[in-house]
Amino acid sequence: MDKFTFHNPTKLIFGKGQLEQLKNEIPKYGRRVLLVYGGGSIKRTGLYDQVRGILDGLHAEVSELSGVEPNPRLTTVKRGIDIVATKDIQFLLAVGGGSVIDCTKAIAVGARFDGDPWDLVTRKKPVHDALPFGVVLTLAATGSEMNPNSVITNWDTHEKYGWNSPYSYPAFSILDPTFTFSVPKNQTIYGMVDMMAHVFEHYFHPTPHTPLQDRLCESILKTVIETAPKLVNDLHNYDLRETILYCGTMALNGMVSMGFNGDWASHNIEHAVSAVYDIPHGGGLAILFPNWMKHNLDVNVGRFKQMAVRVFDVDPKGKSDRDAALEGIEALRRFWTSIGAPSRLADYDIDDSKLDLIADRAMARGEFGQFKKLNKEDTLAILRASL
Repeated sequence: MDKFTFHNPTKLIFGKGQLEQLKNEIPKYGRRVLLVYGGGSIKRTGLYDQVRGILDGLHAEVSELSGVEPNPRLTTVKRGIDIVATKDIQFLLAVGGGSVIDCTKAIAVGARFDGDPWDLVTRKKPVHDALPFGVVLTLAATGSEMNPNSVITNWDTHEKYGWNSPYSYPAFSILDPTFTFSVPKNQTIYGMVDMMAHVFEHYFHPTPHTPLQDRLCESILKTVIETAPKLVNDLHNYDLRETILYCGTMALNGMVSMGFNGDWASHNIEHAVSAVYDIPHGGGLAILFPNWMKHNLDVNVGRFKQMAVRVFDVDPKGKSDRDAALEGIEALRRFWTSIGAPSRLADYDIDDSKLDLIADRAMARGEFGQFKKLNKEDTLAILRASL
């Protein structure tokens, strides 16, 4: 494995009833709070009232930014930055899923930057500081609650990029599985695809000798595979929601990826697709990832065979390594289809008319991927196979 330094400063507060911990955490950072949330589901579930009740009890001065989009947009980030400046905000509280958290991260760094926050997202300018922020999570998916990553869309230019900074870790994240009960079936499915995709992005890397990391990745994948079919048919089961919520956090908080750099090409291609078509991130990954795997099968057939045998219980006896590997990829496709994930871009009415534009968006920072560097022709081949 490669040499590494690991540091994750986020305090994880997990379990039923943990929202009360806001009473201990908020006063550490100040009374002027910006509450950031999405389309209003937290009001329908009563979570909004619970959070406001605690904040009011702390005599906090609360401003609000609502309406954060599923693919959070630069315009919304700028609205939040304006509120921070006008109200002299001291602390941000994100209540929602990964999109709300990602938007809050961009507001946090943008509020301490004298310039266009898009320059931070596109890495034209470095991040030097950020407002502190916390999280109350409502969706198991992105792992944004315990990592420094964020993805922001500039809808005016149809660009969507991931970014991160040591300054964009949440100070704390509260994870109560009951807050995910209201997540509808389709979003639950997308979330489980997303967390599996995060693990696969780690799993397919070029660094030798990572046996423990491999087993950690495989354990998360197998846990999701065992749990997902039960959860989609029992959305209010606490134990199942708890398991998936923890899987989503562990998939992308750095714990399973010490000592190597993951691939992340499939995420880059999906970001390009949803920058143009605004489709659900998890849905796009379900379509693209198996085709990325097939496209790169011969880079390291043994790696794919290992996944097939250890994760999907493929029997390798009497099969070539390549055939066993392909069987594993097909098993992944069947699994995602079985829980209700899409399998073709056509499922979102996407045809080949804008593939060149999507590929150009994916290539905005040059060739990409760690397992294998992809160029535009590689990208187009994966997109065509996904139609």
